[in-house]
Amino acid sequence: MTESEIRRRAPGMSPEQRREAVVRAALPLVGEHGAAVTTAQIARAAGIGEATIFRVFDDKQAVLEAVVAAALDPTVVLQELRSVSLDQPLAVRLVDAADALEAHFARVGSVLGALHATGHTGHRRPAPQTGDRERSVSATFEAVAELIEPDKDRLRLPVETLTNAFLGLLFPARVGGPSGPRTVAIEDLVDVLLYGAVKPES
Repeated sequence: MTESEIRRRAPGMSPEQRREAVVRAALPLVGEHGAAVTTAQIARAAGIGEATIFRVFDDKQAVLEAVVAAALDPTVVLQELRSVSLDQPLAVRLVDAADALEAHFARVGSVLGALHATGHTGHRRPAPQTGDRERSVSATFEAVAELIEPDKDRLRLPVETLTNAFLGLLFPARVGGPSGPRTVAIEDLVDVLLYGAVKPES
C-alpha cells in the first residue's frame, strides 16, 4: 500500500491528532527497543508512511521526547483513578487504584529504562519543572484520597494519613528495588492496611 493510499483511508487528521497517533504507536516500541527503535517501525505500527512522521516531528529525537512526555503524563492514570466506582467496598476501590498506579509506573519504567539501556542520554528540551511534578503528585494523592473519603467515618485515622500509608506501602513492597518482582499481592497489602496483620483476640 502506498502512502497516498494510506492517507486516503485515514483523512481529516489534524497535525496534533497525527502526533498523538504516532506517539501512541511509538510508546510500546520504545519500551521494547529504546532509542534503537526506527521511524520505519513506528510508521508501520501507526499504519502510516514513514514520511508522514516527519510532517509532524522534526526528527526521531523529537518523537522520543514526545514519548517520554506521554509516559510521564499523569492524565491517563488520574482518569482511571477517578473512574473507580465509589459504590464498591473500600478494599476493592484500593485494589483498583493500585492496579492503575502500578500500570502507570510500569509504563514509565519501561520507556525510561529502555531508553537508558540503549544510550539515550538526555533531551534537548528543558526537563519538567518542579512545580509540574508537585502538581502531578498532589493530583494523584487527591484522587486516591477521594476513593477513601466515603468511608472516613469508620476509619481510625484521617483520610490523608491513610492515603499516605497506602501509597507508601504500595511502591516499596518489592524485592530488588522498584523494578524487582512484587512478593506481596496487592490484595494482601490492602487487607493489611485496612485490617492489620494481627488477628483480633477472641
